[in-house]
Amino acid sequence: MAEDTESSKINHSFLRDYVTEADVISTVEFNQTGELLATGDKGGRVVIFQRESESKGELEELGDSGDSGEYNVYSTFQSHEPDFDYLKSLEIEEKINKIRWLPQQNAAHFLLSTNDKTIKLWKVSERDKRPEGYNLKDEEGRLKDISTVTSLQVPVLKPTDLMVEVRPRRVFANGHTYHVNSISVNSDGETYLSADDLRINMWHLGITDRSFNIVDIKPANMEELTEVITSAEFHPHHCHMLVYSSSKGTLRLCDMRASALCDKHTKLFEEPEDPGSRSFFSEIISSVSDVKFSHNGRYLLTRDYLTAKVWDLNMDKGPVETYQVHEYLRSKLCSLYENDCIFDKFECVWNSSDSVIMTGAYNSFFRMLDRETGRGVTLEAWRESSKPRAVLRTRRVYTGGKRRRGDVGVDSLDFTKKILHMAWHPSENIIAIAATNNLYIFQDRVSPDTHTQ
Repeated sequence: MAEDTESSKINHSFLRDYVTEADVISTVEFNQTGELLATGDKGGRVVIFQRESESKGELEELGDSGDSGEYNVYSTFQSHEPDFDYLKSLEIEEKINKIRWLPQQNAAHFLLSTNDKTIKLWKVSERDKRPEGYNLKDEEGRLKDISTVTSLQVPVLKPTDLMVEVRPRRVFANGHTYHVNSISVNSDGETYLSADDLRINMWHLGITDRSFNIVDIKPANMEELTEVITSAEFHPHHCHMLVYSSSKGTLRLCDMRASALCDKHTKLFEEPEDPGSRSFFSEIISSVSDVKFSHNGRYLLTRDYLTAKVWDLNMDKGPVETYQVHEYLRSKLCSLYENDCIFDKFECVWNSSDSVIMTGAYNSFFRMLDRETGRGVTLEAWRESSKPRAVLRTRRVYTGGKRRRGDVGVDSLDFTKKILHMAWHPSENIIAIAATNNLYIFQDRVSPDTHTQ
């Protein structure tokens, strides 16, 4: 009997920890109001969560702080399917690389989703009424025999259960030869950019059969290729400005007023390299995996393998702030190279006031860095912290000196549990963390002016 019990525990643990590749979350994004949260996974699915209002009793329990309730599933749909490029004999994965919401213009919501090759525009709308009383159709929608129609009636709308409809409105295909790594909606609300390893294209949301190439770094001879584009984003307020990062650790700011073809940048942001610290891994760990404009448009936030950096648009000589994310891994770069973890692409995000930045790490850890004090805190996304009203616990990686209780040794870190994708609510202290196939949503219940610690 004891053996059966133990076997049950083992099987339960196995099922709980078993993750299929298709279920791994590959992108997370809030809409402009924060009421909707979309996630995409490697199986090509998009899941939209909607924020629910809490009951009066729950608000009183929280001291009537005005905090809204939890996020529940609003809609799920299959965005992309596996495809095959017959010309190149290559399979095209269904994995969702990026999701971006469009500014809301009416009752419906629109979002862009992309895999490696194809970008799609989706319309998300609600319907709580249905028409009845057609003249040429019966109740099941089948056409009537016209000879049986003896009188005309006016169709009427009758209340029905709420339905969420998701429909594809546009498909932007054949714009990229290489894998799409970024999409960004312009502040003009009419255009967006998409970037792959060597090119950045600009699209109009209403035109699917052509795009305008604004950046092309492909050399005439591919053997001379020295860098690739890793991320790109439009300025939040100026529709003519965009930035893109490269695998060499550089940022290029482009102004489309100077030239429609932005092969020549307006500004180049680059940190001078210390020759004494150069190693075999220097170029790999300096590759920028993500770049984000601050909400006010003054700063740039970048993430490379070991650090997060803040750059001032008016100072291109180097970053104004540098934060160590997991410096303790520098001594482990050789083993991280062998298991390919050194090529992981971590994202970074700002909070709503641009005073705190957040980025991911390994062992289900993520870092929050306060720009005012320069201090950082390591937090853990794990099942126990997902319980209602649970408090996030801070963690510390032991690197030497006096070891505290609860410290995690560098050799004990689980490199399969990585926090790559995350999002921060546009106006409140609510964060969404993707950890393999789990989505964690944490909210600061203390004060809307402080961040979760």
